[in-house]
Amino acid sequence: MVDVPHVKVTLDNGLDVIVHEDHGCPIVAVNVWYHVGSKNERPGRTGFAHLFEHLMFEGSAHHDRGYFRPLQEAGGALNGSTNADRTNYWEVVPREALDRALWMESDRMGYLLAALTQAKLDTQRDVVLNERRQTYENRPYGLAGMAMMAAHFPAPHPYHWPTIGFPDDIRAASLDDVREFFAAYYHPANASLSIAGDVVAKEAIAAADEYFGDLPRGPAHDAVVAPQRQGRAAAKLRIDDQVELPRLYLSWPSPVLFGDGDAELDLVADVLAGGKSSRLYRALLHDRQMATDVAVHQGSRELSGLFSVVATAAPGHTLGEIETVVADEIARVSADGVTDEELRRAWRRLEADFAWRRQSVGGFGGISDQLNAYNVFAGTPGFFAADFDRYMRATPASLSGAATSALSPDTRIALSVVPRGDGAAALAGSTPLEMG
Repeated sequence: MVDVPHVKVTLDNGLDVIVHEDHGCPIVAVNVWYHVGSKNERPGRTGFAHLFEHLMFEGSAHHDRGYFRPLQEAGGALNGSTNADRTNYWEVVPREALDRALWMESDRMGYLLAALTQAKLDTQRDVVLNERRQTYENRPYGLAGMAMMAAHFPAPHPYHWPTIGFPDDIRAASLDDVREFFAAYYHPANASLSIAGDVVAKEAIAAADEYFGDLPRGPAHDAVVAPQRQGRAAAKLRIDDQVELPRLYLSWPSPVLFGDGDAELDLVADVLAGGKSSRLYRALLHDRQMATDVAVHQGSRELSGLFSVVATAAPGHTLGEIETVVADEIARVSADGVTDEELRRAWRRLEADFAWRRQSVGGFGGISDQLNAYNVFAGTPGFFAADFDRYMRATPASLSGAATSALSPDTRIALSVVPRGDGAAALAGSTPLEMG
């Protein structure tokens, strides 16, 4: 059901090339992953991976102009994104424009630094700082995620700083600093290229070799290793924000991506808040109407996961009431597990999710993106079936065990985001945070 036929080769310079043929529509997806994210930065030099997400669209040696217009003129779409563990870029183009997309991706991989100027750096630095203000600083509840990560992962843990970086670090970044970062990580041996769509695998591999094969391998670097956990045990924190309703964030350290218990906690999250029949939806929204929304997520990353519950208090109700209901439901899962019907519902939603990812060859979450994700994080692009099977092997007892192991009150961080001037709306005993 979930297997995706593909061919993988590794070029002499270390670039992994993955090809999936799908002749149902005359389009081709080109997807490049660099195994670099904010965790590869260091204190005082944060935000570089995200900064390059912007700079990579500003031109390279042989096309020293914006990257959107040439591909959009050919009928294509393109974008990119950065997180703690990787940076990716993708294009979806008519099959006749495949060479254009490959040429442009190869030129910025191999020749971006020749076109990187102080003026471009200054412009994109300002763009990033403005993005930070709009997305985090001036957005209701926007600083909560940063606060939770910083609380769970004290410096110098590489998940301590946000992917977008700290403003002072972004302002202080010199041209030499960013050149050094690019040279270290944006090269064939640290990249994975996925081509999916209306192509013949042999021809697509030959084209990839033509455009990328002569690029230098690039330096090797050690994998990032997380320091031994030194985070707070349990803590209650508070942010005063320009919001109308108090919101509660509860989170726990959890297994790494594909680690033991990771799949089970994904399923626990679904049982707790996956749709209107879920436990917390019924308890908080339907039955008691004490919350306006609730979401639960197992955020799996390479070095550590974070299991989180987020709920906004309805008028007339408190965060303390919500905390009690959430704690009770998690305790029930830990003690009694889940019902067979709850697990079956979670499996059905999981099957729908896997099917959805196969509906498109390109874009965020499409087949080309998934092939690269598995190749980078699991070591093989053919991990679809193994990924699916780890969920299907779960049992009510294994969900109970994962919840008991990970969701302990002793490791929980509780963050209350409350309206300015209404500190009493936070959980009792919360420590106020100053977020800059």
